[in-house]
Amino acid sequence: MATRLINPNPIVYKKKKRRRVRSAPSDEDPEHPFSLEELNVITEDAIEVDDKRSYVRVTFTPTVAHCDLAGTIGLCLRIKLMRSLPSRYKVDIRVAPGSHVSEATVNKQINDKERVAAAQENPAVMGTVDACLATSFA
Repeated sequence: MATRLINPNPIVYKKKKRRRVRSAPSDEDPEHPFSLEELNVITEDAIEVDDKRSYVRVTFTPTVAHCDLAGTIGLCLRIKLMRSLPSRYKVDIRVAPGSHVSEATVNKQINDKERVAAAQENPAVMGTVDACLATSFA
């Protein structure tokens, strides 16, 4: 949890009524006690699944363009999908175009296998990720 809020007053949206799918990202925001869906960081329209090609793409929109936690949010989404989907799936996580000042850097960080593996070996990083994912795997 961040000590200083990056976005102290996020807009909170209503969750869509739908059947709960175990692998759908419903992680909590690392900074606020709301789901990424409630903050409109992730929407159903931003998730592409091609079962024939074993491909999933998730595009997320940080609540502010200078969000320091964009990499953490992307990592949470990646870890969630890695834990939920069969290993045959290629997962591509992206920041929505134009929604973050460091879009290219964040995209590179969360889609680089070596960086993701290094993050998974870091207990502090994984503590944050596990805290964000706790409600979705409960």
